[in-house]
Amino acid sequence: MIQNDRRVRIISGHYGSGKTEFAVNYAVKLAELGGKPVLADIDIINPYFRSRERAVQLEELGIRVIGSSVYAPAVAVPAIAAECYSVFDNRAVDAVVDVGGDRAGADVLNRFSDHFTHPEEYDLFFVINANRPSTQSEKQVEEYIKSIEKGCGLKVTGLINTTHMLKSTTAKDLVKGWELSQSVSMQTGIPVKYNVGLARLADEIPDEMKNNFFPIELYMRDDWMS
Repeated sequence: MIQNDRRVRIISGHYGSGKTEFAVNYAVKLAELGGKPVLADIDIINPYFRSRERAVQLEELGIRVIGSSVYAPAVAVPAIAAECYSVFDNRAVDAVVDVGGDRAGADVLNRFSDHFTHPEEYDLFFVINANRPSTQSEKQVEEYIKSIEKGCGLKVTGLINTTHMLKSTTAKDLVKGWELSQSVSMQTGIPVKYNVGLARLADEIPDEMKNNFFPIELYMRDDWMS
C-alpha cells in the first residue's frame, strides 16, 4: 500500500482537493505498519478541516500531531510552532507534513527552506482532484505545480489522485482523476504515486489502478456531514 517513499512526505495541493484527508490517512497507515509517525500541520492559511482538529483521535492511534497555531481564548492566531522545525532537522523522525493549499501554502513552507539540508529525504506530493474547478485540465494542474515549486523551492516528486465527491464518490470519479494524473505525468515526468479513494471502491476500479490504490476513511468529516 505505502510505497518506498522518503522520510518526510510533504502534501500540497489545491483547496478542497482532499489534501488533509490523505495526509491524515497516510499517517494512520504508517502507525498501523508499526511506525511512530509525526503529522505536522503547517497550514496557517485555511482555518477549516485542519488535521490538528483530530489530534486526540490520532494520538490514540500512535501518531504525534504538531499544530501550527497558537490559540487565544477567542481567536486562533496563525503561527508556526517551533516544534515543526524538528520534522526537518531530526533525521530520526518519520513525518507527514500537511501544508496549506495553493501558492500561499507553499510560501509558508518556504520558511523552512534553510532546513532542507537533505533533499534526498523529502517527497513533495501534489494532490489532484479532477472535480475541482481549478484543477480539471492538464494545463491547470501543471500551472499549480509550477506555482507551488516556485513558492517553496522544492520539486514535486509524486502525483496523488484524490478525485472525489466526498461521501458520494464513485469509481468513475477516481478513474477520471487517474486519467488526468496520467496525462500530467506523461507531460512532466512526475510519477503517479497513489490513487486515493474510499475503501469500498477497491473492487470497482480498473485493474491497472489497483497496484497503487490507497484506501482511506473520512477522518476529517463528521458523520452528519455529506
